[in-house]
Amino acid sequence: MQTFRVNGYDMAYLEIGEGPPLVCVHGTLGDFRTWYSVLGPLSKNHRVISVSLRHFFPEHWNGAGDDYKMAQHVADVIGFIEQVRPAPVDLMGHSRGGHIAFRVAQARPDLLRKLVLAEPGGDLDASLPVPAGTPAHPPLAARTVRSVEMIRAGDIEGALQNFYEGIEGDGSWRRVPAAAKQQLRDNAITLLGQINEQRGPYTLADAQAIRTPTLLIGGGATTGSLAVIWRVLAEHIADAKTAVIANAGHWMFEQAPLEYGEAVNVFLKE
Repeated sequence: MQTFRVNGYDMAYLEIGEGPPLVCVHGTLGDFRTWYSVLGPLSKNHRVISVSLRHFFPEHWNGAGDDYKMAQHVADVIGFIEQVRPAPVDLMGHSRGGHIAFRVAQARPDLLRKLVLAEPGGDLDASLPVPAGTPAHPPLAARTVRSVEMIRAGDIEGALQNFYEGIEGDGSWRRVPAAAKQQLRDNAITLLGQINEQRGPYTLADAQAIRTPTLLIGGGATTGSLAVIWRVLAEHIADAKTAVIANAGHWMFEQAPLEYGEAVNVFLKE
């Protein structure tokens, strides 16, 4: 583990492989370990740099302070990338980390060569309507609020199960490997910050502003808003490419690492 000092905070990261840099940003409840399953495939051609965001493991945050904000995390990733050489870098983000990567590309395209968004999280505003006939699903924000209530009541395990099954479906928590569950437990308190992170919705203008060559990836088995958002964004990001990882859900790189790694490597080589 190494660190870069960014905006007064030591951002921890892991680095493996040689070649052009690929910076990887985890999502909710993740950290630099999120990408373990695809470090092998991705590091064949890249120097893979997997970073932990502010307040995530290896920090054991107590939930205090007011700097768990989307804008702070975006600024931190920008500051982190500014220290990576050679520039520009490839940037990949998953879920909430995909939202962060999207905002980095929007704000500082000069830092990036290519962009990979794996089911980026967030909401679409009225300028980006979902396709007609899209099934309605309970919003993930409500799950987050319920999980925060459970954490404050001392039920960490129940909170994590509630959140995870809101994405992957009822009964999915019991199938999560022990190591992956521990990673989520290590970051459970970060949900306290997320309910007031001030994350803005994606707009049509936001999507049209992305000029970095972009790949959007989805799991073939993902349901709910996370299955819709990346498809809508792909229609409005100039020349965006897409890939679907069959028989995989939101954590597609854990469930199908070889297929995921192949999709990313092919795109980055182009």
